[in-house]
Amino acid sequence: MDRHVGHLRSRDNGFDFELYRYVPSLAAAIVFTAVFAILTALHSWRLYRLRALYFTAFTIGGLFETVGYCGRIWSHFDDQAVGGFVMQAILILVAPALFAASIYMILGRLIRALCAEHLSLMPVRWLTTIFVVGDVLSFTLQAGGGGIQSAGTLDLFNLGEKIIVVGLFLQIAFFGFFVVTVVLFYQRLRAHPTREARHNEISWRRHLLVLVVVSITILVRSIVRVVEYLQGNSGYVIAHEVFLYILDAALMAGVMAVLLVYYVSDLKIALDRIKAISSPLGTDYPLELLRRE
Repeated sequence: MDRHVGHLRSRDNGFDFELYRYVPSLAAAIVFTAVFAILTALHSWRLYRLRALYFTAFTIGGLFETVGYCGRIWSHFDDQAVGGFVMQAILILVAPALFAASIYMILGRLIRALCAEHLSLMPVRWLTTIFVVGDVLSFTLQAGGGGIQSAGTLDLFNLGEKIIVVGLFLQIAFFGFFVVTVVLFYQRLRAHPTREARHNEISWRRHLLVLVVVSITILVRSIVRVVEYLQGNSGYVIAHEVFLYILDAALMAGVMAVLLVYYVSDLKIALDRIKAISSPLGTDYPLELLRRE
């Protein structure tokens, strides 16, 4: 495989792999590097202030996005640099899997805070575990596939591409099931509200709506990525940079912004208050008894 300006090429079987089929936009890369840096800094501050540790993965995902778009700045100035290409390709690809890990954990905490485990599609102790394990597997496949692709040979490139597609399909499957789980829980809770839900101590309707919105947003992005990888390196999607920024960067920045504005601070406060006055036998008081007068 011969290395030329901006691409790796092998004429065997007509294979022609280019790092970029355009000159990466400097302006777009700078804008989204700044956007993700600001959003990540704000999430980091809130993570530190509220000690909401389940948002750690989400914040790391924001860092991945930031560094990934720095890689595109590098690529603008040197489109021959495999390092810049690999940096942006892998980090931007896997960042949403880290967003997903925190999103999955929010649902389990919300169900517990509402004392509504009996309305969940599955036991809460399994709910978070199943989704997070699936997310970790998806993350590993995507990151591993990206790493294999960076080896620079035709066989490894094709193998890495297939592994990435499997990881993306897995992410889509788990996110689709997650959306179904959230919607079913919402319908059941609305039909049979617990005392905690009726007292509106927690903005559960808003939280569930936010979970659905951000999940569908990541689903759309993942579907576009699958199409991109199925088309291959010479496909229409990967050859047009606009798709990356409209259907990946903008969508993921939107996810970070939504979960910054509609943060689950009331959920954490409610769970902390329940934990703080647990009985000596380990039985939690109903949330309505914890309401401040």
